[in-house]
Amino acid sequence: MAKDTGAALVVGDAAQRRLAAILVADIVGYSLLMGKDETGTLDACKKLRSAVIDPCIAKYQGRIFKTTGDGVLVEFPSVVNAVGCAVDIQQAMADRNAGLPADQMIQLRIGVNLGDVIFDGQDVFGDGVNVAARLESIAPVGGIAVSGTVRENVGSRLGLHFEDMGPRTLKNIASPIRVFGVMRAPAVAVSVAQAVPNRPSIAVLPFTNMSGDAEQEYFSDGITEDIITELSRFRDLFVIARNSSFVYKGRAVDLKQVGRDLGAAYVLEGSVRRAGNRVRITAQLIDTGSGNHIWAERFDGDLADVFAVQDEITRKIVGMLTVGLENDALERARRKPAESLVAYDHWLRGKRLLWTDGQDNRMARAHFEDAARIDPGFSRAWSGLAVTWQMEALGFWNAEDWRPFYGRALECAEKALALDDADYQAHVVIAWPLLYLRDFNRMKKHIDRAIQLNPNDADTLGNAIYLLGIYGDAAAAVACGEAAFKLNPRFPDWYETFQSTALFCAHRYEEAWTLRQKHPDYFIDSTFFGAATLAQLGRMEEAREWADRAVTRLAARFGGMDRLPRSCLQIMLENNPYRLPEDRDHFANALRKAGVPD
Repeated sequence: MAKDTGAALVVGDAAQRRLAAILVADIVGYSLLMGKDETGTLDACKKLRSAVIDPCIAKYQGRIFKTTGDGVLVEFPSVVNAVGCAVDIQQAMADRNAGLPADQMIQLRIGVNLGDVIFDGQDVFGDGVNVAARLESIAPVGGIAVSGTVRENVGSRLGLHFEDMGPRTLKNIASPIRVFGVMRAPAVAVSVAQAVPNRPSIAVLPFTNMSGDAEQEYFSDGITEDIITELSRFRDLFVIARNSSFVYKGRAVDLKQVGRDLGAAYVLEGSVRRAGNRVRITAQLIDTGSGNHIWAERFDGDLADVFAVQDEITRKIVGMLTVGLENDALERARRKPAESLVAYDHWLRGKRLLWTDGQDNRMARAHFEDAARIDPGFSRAWSGLAVTWQMEALGFWNAEDWRPFYGRALECAEKALALDDADYQAHVVIAWPLLYLRDFNRMKKHIDRAIQLNPNDADTLGNAIYLLGIYGDAAAAVACGEAAFKLNPRFPDWYETFQSTALFCAHRYEEAWTLRQKHPDYFIDSTFFGAATLAQLGRMEEAREWADRAVTRLAARFGGMDRLPRSCLQIMLENNPYRLPEDRDHFANALRKAGVPD
């Protein structure tokens, strides 16, 4: 679509000139597609418009002012909206093309420009439009090209990375234009979800416990989880999250159906037999499309060699699925194992009890303490301890009560990182107490580091949703949520709860409400955020109902309204410690509108 879109137009009396953001999208190889199958191509393009392009444009408040056989021209009220729409469209296109043969894919190029244009009735034309059209023509297939003015105006607000393509001389444009390519920012690792169609995807099913002892179930589960963790470190693999694949535990399954359900091209399944000090692990890798066995292996050895066995399985799988992985990447993937198998056993038992309340949390802590005592150099024992102290803190709603527990969590997490700075889970764990202790810059550094270390871990991205939203980077928070949902098709409820909070922070209230009402009382905070979201939507009667229920729930935790140490609003602000004053005021004012006592 590299044509001068306004050259032949005549300016009418009502024409107005102003600055506008223009998006031009064009189908790649449209003429070739039409030549092969005119009817099918027209039908596919119609479905593409109705299912992807038009809804996305509406979401970002765009207006289509011109269509051609192979593309659209759209104007937006802001350049941020235009670029956000472009990114979402290309993401949706990548998802639609996943698994299709190359000759059946419909792919787009998109150009975005911010410039002076002329509005004449419903039409828009001028150099601002022409530059956008030229940018589209030089964009990569499936990619986005923007002008330097777009890059400057968007800045860091969308959590994107801009690749400088240098000054480019564009046809019929007088002066060279500095051009940038758009991609997801590495700092939030959204590129994982964006690149799914081009990377091997694998689900690791729970290894079967063949030991004849139900008590050994934790051991086979632990082996499975460690293999998932190790595989997810490789950027060349798309690894389905643990709680999605564990849905199939104990079930006879059709592996082709598993592949379809989880979006996995490959499935790894196996078994663990533990007897005394010996262990046998079998594993087989299956192509879910054909059902063919690609690779199968059996590993026999002493329990003391269990870490070497895990590492060998991981390396063999990676070797089968990827090409040219650098040796240093393989080395980075290796975790420091426990020096003592007994310590590792305690860690597995503790891990199985994590994220539970009360007695189970204390039992988990006892196992982690035993693991740390037996092997003081085992970093995951200390990060596990940190989680138990974090869980303890969640039982309190008064800052004076929870602050000491976050202090203990911070001590344990710092110990874990001193032992192994590559322990990505420790980086996630330390981010939470740092948030509540208001050490925002360190918190951001650690959650970024966790994502960098393991960009395919859905739970890490899930934690980042809330942490980055409260930090003040709502766009990056929402993007992390979108990536987490893709990595973990069977995501837990807290993903959507955190995503609703991030969407509220991003002022995307309709989307926030859609998710919030699915889990209205997941946390007490959830009910308060529901009230705040309804207030921002202008649904005041419902907002007051939610606010009343939220206040009642909070007061019950303290034994009555008269025992609250501070107002409900102040307690909410303490427990959702926004870094930026404008974000804090946004939440507080919404709660006030809903009727939450100040």
